[in-house]
Amino acid sequence: MSQHHDESQLQSQTDTTAVDDITTGTYKSDLPGFLGTIDTAISRVESVLLAAGVLLLAANTIANVVGRFVFQQSIFFSEELNRILIILITFAGISYAARHGRHIRMSALYDALPSALRKPLMIVIALITAVFMLGLAWYSAQYIMTLYGRGRVLPSLQIPVWIIYLWAPVGFFMTGLQYILTAIKNMLEKDIYLSTNVLEGYDDEEIEI
Repeated sequence: MSQHHDESQLQSQTDTTAVDDITTGTYKSDLPGFLGTIDTAISRVESVLLAAGVLLLAANTIANVVGRFVFQQSIFFSEELNRILIILITFAGISYAARHGRHIRMSALYDALPSALRKPLMIVIALITAVFMLGLAWYSAQYIMTLYGRGRVLPSLQIPVWIIYLWAPVGFFMTGLQYILTAIKNMLEKDIYLSTNVLEGYDDEEIEI
């Protein structure tokens, strides 16, 4: 028991690998009032988009392979559909990664700071990241408006090209909200949070849900 405790003490202060293989069930935010409602709603949207995107991508790819090798006929719109789904998964995934504290962070200097300084720095980092994410949402929305004006359509599906990029501003916007909520979480709680549901520097048995 003492050996396990000693090993836990050697872990990085920002190690979050303890929850990689743990199923936490349906997410429910513990933020107060309307903030919790927003947080939970974003989580549900992420889950639906990612689950639907991955399942449809797998089904479409398998169907296309079966059609090509069994019936000697590929699905003519398969490549375009996969392109749409990959964009969906990518931009829904950045919000999901932010929720679970999985984005790459350069934390060598941050880890060296005392807890009293790490907490306000985490709030600043979250707010600055939120500003960048919301800015990217704005610019991607402007890009979509440009595509809309050009009137281009996909060759096979014959749907406007701008529609397939709608997930970009949606994903950036949800990620921006997620970082804002992370900043608020750190303002409200005494502990330091990497996201709204991931504590910084917990041991194996200390899982925050």
